[in-house]
Amino acid sequence: MDNIKKAEWVLRIGVAGEFLGHGVFALGVKQGWIPYFTNLGLTEGFAGIALPLIGIMDIVVALIVLVKPYNFVLGWATIWGFWTALLRPVSGGSWWDFIERFANWAAPLALIYLRGFPKNWKDWFK
Repeated sequence: MDNIKKAEWVLRIGVAGEFLGHGVFALGVKQGWIPYFTNLGLTEGFAGIALPLIGIMDIVVALIVLVKPYNFVLGWATIWGFWTALLRPVSGGSWWDFIERFANWAAPLALIYLRGFPKNWKDWFK
């Protein structure tokens, strides 16, 4: 296995681990995450319903990245990782909380580039 393939597997495992871990926390309705909803004007009740759904989605993303990392899934992981990292300062936390989570969106983005950035819509489904 060449170094590019090895690097791809390291990134795939890293992205899958991040999404699996966050997915499990979301399934359990992690109480520390409720303020990310309420600070956006959403209710605690909504958070209690949304978090398990988000958890399922995150776990599915983790499994897809391990089995067959489609570019659209990696694109979603990049956007979702960026948004959830950005939620920290948007919800009143420190910008350092956002910076600390750069890998949450940079790892799937790096994986997209390593695999060849899609040049058209069709390439996103490869």
